[in-house]
Amino acid sequence: MLPCGKPPGKGFEMSARPILWIVIPCYNEEQVLPLTAPMFLQKLRQLTEEGKISGNSRILFVNDGSTDSTWEIILGLAASDEHYLGICQSRNRGHQNAVLAGLMEAKDHCDITISIDCDGQDDINAMDAMVDEYLKGAEVVYGVRSKRDKDSFFKRSTAEGFYKLMNMLGAEVVFNHADYRLISAKVLDHFADFEEVNIFLRGLVPLVGFPSATVSYERAERLAGKSHYPLRKMLALAFNGITSLSVKPITIITGFGVGFSVIGLILMVWAVIESILGKTVAGWTSTVCIICLLGGIQLISLGIIGQYIGKTYLETKRRPRYIISARTWESEKRRWKEETEPDQAETDPGVRDGNAGNP
Repeated sequence: MLPCGKPPGKGFEMSARPILWIVIPCYNEEQVLPLTAPMFLQKLRQLTEEGKISGNSRILFVNDGSTDSTWEIILGLAASDEHYLGICQSRNRGHQNAVLAGLMEAKDHCDITISIDCDGQDDINAMDAMVDEYLKGAEVVYGVRSKRDKDSFFKRSTAEGFYKLMNMLGAEVVFNHADYRLISAKVLDHFADFEEVNIFLRGLVPLVGFPSATVSYERAERLAGKSHYPLRKMLALAFNGITSLSVKPITIITGFGVGFSVIGLILMVWAVIESILGKTVAGWTSTVCIICLLGGIQLISLGIIGQYIGKTYLETKRRPRYIISARTWESEKRRWKEETEPDQAETDPGVRDGNAGNP
């Protein structure tokens, strides 16, 4: 175990091989974590034995405010092997913020990081190819799913449609890439300058630049437990990504407004001409249809604009994106003083009289 108060990664002997920290966000993963943690450790040891990474490499678990025994399991892992480390957020802040917290914690102690979910679905053997690409010169390596044959038709079509839509709207994202990626500490130092509160890592990481590469892998079934990303959260993540990285939806709304204004002007001219010619008739149905259509478009437009205004409001507050409440390598800090030993109180009049330290 690392001594309390001593940051991991400092004070170790120098090595020519890169130090790797595997960053793993965890939220209510008490069922799957005992299964996947040994797999990550085995992979770390394999890469070390092959001479690709330093023996000072570590596995960092990020507890995202879990309500089950996830943090207790992380503490047990850290006590069993020095390669396991863990940090705990003060509350649940979401997957993206959990990954960010781990990356920012790791960047000052390592050369490269690999972020991966703890459910065992992402192929950990792809880490070999990621490290190889880094050693060839890539500063960012994206893990890309080679196929989605295990997904339902609805999930496959919506996921692929999302990536196409994001690129169409001007947000640079890697097709079929989630949050399984290698990032060097050099890139993370610059990524720390991105201070958005509403973060979408899949779109922000490519904005940093630097040489990049992709590694294909097949995604497996979850080893245990259940997914924490149902359709509702997936849609929220997608919408957050679009509104955080692109203003084209507002441009599209403006285009709709101009288009309907032109159509409305043409209809006004037509209505005046028809009235002059005496050909007007009661048109209740058409009037109601037009009002409903325009009313719906206006409400949707106001909603989208409201999302941007809300995000601007949150960004101006500059609230912290994460708060780390505990680290496995640090003892809990308390401000109170320890009770004085009875024998010391007898021999120290200042302590007995409650005036310790006073002349």
